Amino acid sequence: METDPRRRTPRTDTVLADERLRKASYRLGDDLVKQAVRTALDRCRAGELAPDDVTDAVLDSLPRAATRLRRVINATGVIVHTNLGRAPLSSAAVDALELAAGSTDVELDLATGRRGRRGRSALAALQATVPEAGGVHVVNNGAAALALVTCALAARGRSVVVARGELVEIGDGFRIPELLESVGAVLREVGTTNRVRLSDYEAALAGDPDGTAFVLKVHPSNFVVTGFTSSVPVERLATLGVPLVVDIGSGLLHPHPRLPDEPSAAATLRAGADLVTASGDKLLGGPQCGLLLGRADLVDRLRRHPFARALRVDKLTLAALEATLLGPASPVAAALSSSPDRLEARARRLADQLADVGIVPPPEAVTSIAAVGGGGAPGVELPSAALALPPDLAVRLRTDPDVPVVGRIEHGRLLLDLIAVPEADEPDLVAAVRRAAR
Repeated sequence: METDPRRRTPRTDTVLADERLRKASYRLGDDLVKQAVRTALDRCRAGELAPDDVTDAVLDSLPRAATRLRRVINATGVIVHTNLGRAPLSSAAVDALELAAGSTDVELDLATGRRGRRGRSALAALQATVPEAGGVHVVNNGAAALALVTCALAARGRSVVVARGELVEIGDGFRIPELLESVGAVLREVGTTNRVRLSDYEAALAGDPDGTAFVLKVHPSNFVVTGFTSSVPVERLATLGVPLVVDIGSGLLHPHPRLPDEPSAAATLRAGADLVTASGDKLLGGPQCGLLLGRADLVDRLRRHPFARALRVDKLTLAALEATLLGPASPVAAALSSSPDRLEARARRLADQLADVGIVPPPEAVTSIAAVGGGGAPGVELPSAALALPPDLAVRLRTDPDVPVVGRIEHGRLLLDLIAVPEADEPDLVAAVRRAAR
């Protein structure tokens, strides 16, 4: 009588002794590898896996890195997708992260051996990119930048004058007015939801001449109000005689031809703003951080405030930011400047490569409309192209075991929009579609 093959289930230490798993333990750590071995051995005892296949099954189940984060192909047509980590980093920024992972001179002057200004080269790169700024500082995200300004300038009950129509919610339930009040500011709202005039600001300042810390202008970057509306431009707010802080939100440093209504840091400073706050991981295409640019005396005051220490960025962020500013165009910049004709040619090529997968209807190249995303340039439509597939492939692609692909359902079809998909990712996308079709 043949022996039950499950009796040949190998011992845990025997499997772990395999040279391939020893190398995996060095790369991933013992705990991840041991858990994978235990799972494979349980499958073997249950009769789901042959004893001779245990080690291969363990190797197949191990992640590529010691993290549960998965690399995803963003085929949604949203360039800066918040749920997918916002801006993908440039190759230069990725290289900078690897360099910064070890010991660095982030806060040491190698020439003198003394302590140096933290992240001085990244700050110098930011100031060189926006020479309109007399000073610059970096904190850990855009909301932190605005919180630091408010904490430093409007503490102890001083007031911040802001238009009612600019008291926006910035995502996940967080709201600008609650953020400002949480660090001690008193809000003086002016105007109505849809209209505000310079005289509204003047009246608020006249009623509290000594208690006003600054006037705040917030760019409503994640929605558009149209119709019977009015707002006061930066140029006129700059004449009020108190500091003017402008939160431009999405982090555009210079005007972009495809985003004519999106304010930039450079243009806002030229218009008279004293301070500009912005995010680094949106239109700039860098790591998550908050940018502070403006008058040198105000920026230095913010930098030296005790609360600034709680918002300090690490060496990885500084390295990635500097490489983003000095290196080649970021993936976000490349997507914004992509040619619709080129995107259509890519979509046709992918459809031809997948013509034999046997799905009905067959893959088809179609034109599409993409968006900026990330709370930037609401309503702006970017011409793009996509690969159209049957909608039932959406879940299979999103749960692909190798490289998940996230698209969007539109008019009963799954669209894999190419505007945010680098050409280097096309082989992985094709392979994922073939697996999903099977």
